[in-house]
Amino acid sequence: MTHLPQTAIQTMLGCRYPIIQTAMGWVATPELVAGTCNAGAFGFLAAGVMKADEVGPAIDKVRSMTDKPFGVNFHMFQPGAAQIVETLIAKKVAAVSFGRGPDKKAIARFKDEGIRCIPTVGAVKHAKKMVELGVDMVVVQGGEGGGHTGSVSSTILLPQVLDAVKVPVVAAGGFGDGRGLAAALAYGAQGIAMGTRFLMTKESPVPPQTKERYVKATVDDIFVTSKLDGLPQRMIRNAFTAKLEKAGTLSMWTNALASAWKMKQLTGASIGDMLNAARQMGHGSDLSFAQSLMGATAPVFIQRATVEGKPDEGVMATGQVAGRLTDLPSCEELIQRIVREAEASLDALIKLLETPAN
Repeated sequence: MTHLPQTAIQTMLGCRYPIIQTAMGWVATPELVAGTCNAGAFGFLAAGVMKADEVGPAIDKVRSMTDKPFGVNFHMFQPGAAQIVETLIAKKVAAVSFGRGPDKKAIARFKDEGIRCIPTVGAVKHAKKMVELGVDMVVVQGGEGGGHTGSVSSTILLPQVLDAVKVPVVAAGGFGDGRGLAAALAYGAQGIAMGTRFLMTKESPVPPQTKERYVKATVDDIFVTSKLDGLPQRMIRNAFTAKLEKAGTLSMWTNALASAWKMKQLTGASIGDMLNAARQMGHGSDLSFAQSLMGATAPVFIQRATVEGKPDEGVMATGQVAGRLTDLPSCEELIQRIVREAEASLDALIKLLETPAN
């Protein structure tokens, strides 16, 4: 039996297998992160939806459930970001992940403290920019990924980025089993990162009624819309998205202001903080202010489905892979299955290569 190779993921992050659990807002809780890490993968805690003073206790909670290394995801545009940076450094987390994240100075500071910087990108130019800023590795999410996503599929984007940068690259977008891991390694990636597959586990905090909708979703039930904040996002069709698709400018402003007020209550941010977050979210883009405000407060819509258990009243962000996932294994069961499948796929490939040509 061929065993999985040691890659940069294990070397840099200290986990057993080259598998990363992404930081889904409201989903990547201490329980899921600990379950992921105890199973041998590397988990990221979702601090992007936390108040600044909640991050430290959440890190402590993860450490009470696992002695394995883990990372934290956050956004520089969120209220209290400067305090969160100090907390991550003081707590000496293994890694930080981000989309629109720290600048070169902040990245250098994290690295000086021995904290790995791992952004998620969806375009070659963004991968190059992150490398210029000094990150340690990049997660490349193809268009199959959930939430905000691009239009280029993983099979096209991944080799493009591998050719363009010299840091380790992790494949994301459309991965959910061992065959995908074997394929990613064959491309030259150092492993895979998965969100939806970890959302659909026993340790995931998502309420049963929402998990059931994920399990039942087919590929045809999953679509991409720009109606939420002007940027393409992949999600499961429901009553909320049906209304969203029909919404005009007035409805967008109503939704934006309502979600901003809810986000203010959840995070303790001031109105000024929320407006500033929206401005930073839209900086350098063609988004209207209403769209930027919706983007900065979108976690509220995700919370309704994934925390409050109201799948028809919120957003069920998902990767396309949910359309073929039909179970809710534990993290341990999932990781061991992926490892077995990947090793079997590599064995089959080696056998094929060793078969004499006719």
